[in-house]
Amino acid sequence: MGSAPLQAVKIIDFTRVLAGPHCTKVLRDLGADITKIEPPAGDTGRGGVPHINGMSVYYTQQNAGKRNLSIDLNWPEAREIVIDMCREADVIVENFRPGTLARFGLGYEQVRAVNPKIVYVSMSGYGQTGAWRNRPAFAPTIHAETGLTSIVEQHFGEALTELRGDACSHADIYTGLEGAIAVLAALHHRQRTGEGQHVDVAMAATMLAVNERAGAQLSGIDTFGEPTALAAPDSHIYALSDGRKITIAGSPIYSPTFVRYCGMMRRTDLLRDPRFASAPLRRENLAVLLAEVRAWILTFSDLEELQAQVSEASLALGSVRSTEEFAASEWAREWGAVVDIDDRGGSTTRMPGAPWKFSHSVLPPPGVPSFQGEDNTVVLSGRGIAPSVIEDMRKRRVILSRKTPRGAFDD
Repeated sequence: MGSAPLQAVKIIDFTRVLAGPHCTKVLRDLGADITKIEPPAGDTGRGGVPHINGMSVYYTQQNAGKRNLSIDLNWPEAREIVIDMCREADVIVENFRPGTLARFGLGYEQVRAVNPKIVYVSMSGYGQTGAWRNRPAFAPTIHAETGLTSIVEQHFGEALTELRGDACSHADIYTGLEGAIAVLAALHHRQRTGEGQHVDVAMAATMLAVNERAGAQLSGIDTFGEPTALAAPDSHIYALSDGRKITIAGSPIYSPTFVRYCGMMRRTDLLRDPRFASAPLRRENLAVLLAEVRAWILTFSDLEELQAQVSEASLALGSVRSTEEFAASEWAREWGAVVDIDDRGGSTTRMPGAPWKFSHSVLPPPGVPSFQGEDNTVVLSGRGIAPSVIEDMRKRRVILSRKTPRGAFDD
């Protein structure tokens, strides 16, 4: 059996909430050795609900398997300890506002002075330089600024979107993934050249880069009239006769997909119907066209039979499921898509598993989420700091620990 892909890669994690923690979660799941540096106020993600045994499930999903050192960088001795840790690190990941860590002597240039080969990844809303560098940024505001909210409004209508934002923090998760990609690329560059480097990852740039409609929109010709791909955004939801819901990927407005729909339904007569003779006409008469599709779907009492006929037309069908329902599916069990993680109370809680399978590498087992400062003694004693010194630091609150998200610090 092989080792983990990132075994022996040492990462110092200065991240909080979601974008940064998701980046280092990916790297941890690939086998990296991660120590999370947490300030006295704690990672805001620890406040995410629900909580099990004092541990936020939200926090657990992004941080299980990382060692936790909670240390107050306002103390000079704390800064000395952490900069000494950075000397031996391969990677540093942070997602504070630009310049924050530099004020503690832990910015890229300061770390580079003691570790020239460091790979230092900074994630922020609008990057480390420029007029917008200090603007506060959260997923909903990045979605609004970069076009995602506008796309959703075009698709669903302003009446719906003015009431609420998107339920998922796309900008955070995508930026975390782009950050992880940057780490891997910079490590490869260092292996070839011996050079470390600073990588600047902006949430705003990420959301533009992952927008598959951006090219058409920037060209000024993306009108939403003729969808531009088989899996266009007009993939509608249909109800079966027993009430279950499905979706078929691809809009019947799109000309090649319309032909497939007609073949799927054995309705070649629709190809000659003047109401559906072009994409604009199918858009105009979409309600009538969808009524034909829905009526056809209701003739099936067996989902597998419907699936077979949809697949025959080279279209894809998916059942509308909850996360729990999908986790209970045969595929999820076979893949190992859900794993059990220690809930810190003598039992386990379920979390998403790894999205990869390697032929010659072995991924580490699911990690355990650390309480704030839980690994203080392990981390510090591992650096040769005497127990008496560690105890003195604890008494003076240079280092801190607690088992509840916003409770009192442990004595």
